[in-house]
Amino acid sequence: MQKVRDALKGISGVPITPYDSAGAIDARSLSVLIDEMARAGVHNLMAAGNTGEFFALSREEIELVHRTVIEAAEGRSLVSAAVGRSLVEAKAMAREAAAMGADAVMSHHPMDPFAAPAAQTRYFLQLADAVSVPLVAYVRSDTLSVADFQLLANHGNIAGIKFASPNLMLLAEVIRATREAPAIWVCGLAEGWAPAFYAMGARGFTSGLVNVFPERSHAIHHALERGDFAGARRLIDGIAGFEALRTRYNNGANVTVVKAAAELLGRPVGPVRAPGLETLNAEEQETLRHIVEAVRTERTTGAPATAA
Repeated sequence: MQKVRDALKGISGVPITPYDSAGAIDARSLSVLIDEMARAGVHNLMAAGNTGEFFALSREEIELVHRTVIEAAEGRSLVSAAVGRSLVEAKAMAREAAAMGADAVMSHHPMDPFAAPAAQTRYFLQLADAVSVPLVAYVRSDTLSVADFQLLANHGNIAGIKFASPNLMLLAEVIRATREAPAIWVCGLAEGWAPAFYAMGARGFTSGLVNVFPERSHAIHHALERGDFAGARRLIDGIAGFEALRTRYNNGANVTVVKAAAELLGRPVGPVRAPGLETLNAEEQETLRHIVEAVRTERTTGAPATAA
């Protein structure tokens, strides 16, 4: 449990899922990506997370992604296997992932649009009761009550809560209410939101950026850990456009931007599956190209912004 909580205080990278020319998962390309992320020192790999297109994958494909990430990481990074859908399916996925050697399980937010907030909380709690490895609860709603969050934060098998709502007042309230709880509060909205989350008392953040520029994510993390908020903001300024593109179409371009950036860097990963946004338009592609070139230039010239 402590190993998982320590990793959650770092960078939780969410790998993309590469596809081959036939549209099937390219396990070889995924293995190469995971090896690079592990060698880059990404603390926690969330296999089959949202950036990995969890909801576009079949059960068999999710199992393949879990196995590939666990094997390619070789214990160098902690692996949190993402599970979800019905509670029955989530429990089965969690058992399979634990048997493969996953260090933890990350539960996607229950997606039933008619589920009451308290019922969503019970979903996480019942899954935490059922799994043999620590659970990370991925909360994408601000409808849960403070009491609900207290139940999650105090559960003995919940290592942390990936808070993915921009409701900072709620975040501040629940962190105050769970000050004595052992769970780690993690920024689930990537680098751009991390300074605000740190100011509220959260630690660590999730990242899709690590698929293409892990050194920038590390520089931001190092700045935040030493309390250098101004430095973190300067580093974030250079990738703010990248994150802004990902939020387009009600966050529908989230994965598309990361995959397009990988392609610009010479890594064929295939398009995003439906119902995701398959490709960026010409204007968006050009904007992304300028951002990628700027960050790549900083990296190759050793600019201070990426050397922290």
